[in-house]
Amino acid sequence: MSALVLRNARLIDPATGRDGPGALLIRDGLIEDVSHDPAPALPEGAALVDCGGLPLAPGIVDMRVFVGEPGERHKESYRSAGEAAAAGGVTTICVQPDTAPPVDDPAVLEFAMRRAEKASAVRVAPMAALTKGMKGREMAEYGFLLDAGALAFTDASHPVSDPTVFRNCLDYAHSLGALVVHHPQDPAMAAEGCVTESLFASMLGLPGVHPFAERIMLERDMALVEITGARYHADLVTTRGALDALRRAKDRGLDVSAAVSHHHFTLNEHDLADYPTFFKLDPPLREEEDRAAVAEAVADGLIDVICSSHRPQDEESKRQPFEVAAYGAVGLETLLPGALKLFHDGAMGLPALFERLSLAPARRLGLPGGRLAKGAPADLVLFDPGVPYVLDRFSLRSKSKNTPFDRRLMTGRAVRTWVAGREVFRRG
Repeated sequence: MSALVLRNARLIDPATGRDGPGALLIRDGLIEDVSHDPAPALPEGAALVDCGGLPLAPGIVDMRVFVGEPGERHKESYRSAGEAAAAGGVTTICVQPDTAPPVDDPAVLEFAMRRAEKASAVRVAPMAALTKGMKGREMAEYGFLLDAGALAFTDASHPVSDPTVFRNCLDYAHSLGALVVHHPQDPAMAAEGCVTESLFASMLGLPGVHPFAERIMLERDMALVEITGARYHADLVTTRGALDALRRAKDRGLDVSAAVSHHHFTLNEHDLADYPTFFKLDPPLREEEDRAAVAEAVADGLIDVICSSHRPQDEESKRQPFEVAAYGAVGLETLLPGALKLFHDGAMGLPALFERLSLAPARRLGLPGGRLAKGAPADLVLFDPGVPYVLDRFSLRSKSKNTPFDRRLMTGRAVRTWVAGREVFRRG
């Protein structure tokens, strides 16, 4: 591959905290040089892209993405997910194993990765099931799944309720050095609810899930992590009480991390006033005090990772009464503008924001991305943080259009995206 120079850029490097003018030289899919000169001399034969002074950052590594292959390709395929990711500045999607069949067998994982390699415009990092059939009763074969390429183990939105089974999972994963990703939501407490239990939920007449369902499960998980010494990641933390449990675990030196979706620090329960099912999420949208606390936890680093929690659903599953409608929202193309709200609110600078979006998830998964440094992958996003626009859900590249941000004013979007130095998206 010939050399490519991206010059006249505002370089955002979360690894060093750099935010200033510069240029990148890219060759053979890697960053060959990082220059503080925004207009360096061009190597012979190099292609040139003028970035127009816009921010250039490592591509986003999204740790929680559902793709419908195999089994639900009508909701999302690797091709459509890759196109949506590229348009959102996401260069790596970490896919969930709750497909049909679930990814609890190396053959299923290898099939999915062959499809991804053939169809996806961005990198695909697979997670495998924590338990067989994702039923929470018996451990999956972690060793074989690791050999097949699994980067972590999770039952996605299906928490393992049996503490003995979960302890065994943590023990087995610890012996292999594997990361366990868990959904901290007590299933018994959450079984009958569809919104956060609150005065507002009562006014809506909808059954609620008490916020302690998250705290209780996370407290249990932290105790089992302390016993086993395992590496643990909470896939979505959304309540004040759970934040306290997370802080105590980190203070004790446990190897734990946590993520939150951009939906949970940009929206709250009052967005449910007209029963819009595109806002029905798992975990549900929280009270304003929880939303503000989570945003603060992202800013101060208690929450390590921002993710999209991309969960495409077809129209039929969402065009239902609120209580029976499917959970989830698409998020690959709204993740960047959603996260930029923290920047526009003055809560954090761009290097810190991209530490949560790119560097921290890459490190947690053992991936080389998330930084602008010599030898790093040339997975990059050029974005305009200040451009305003009204989102039209039908313009989204995802097969499904179930976004809560439809017809909302958004600020910031990806302009160009590169994966291994190859341009995979350019906004027209």
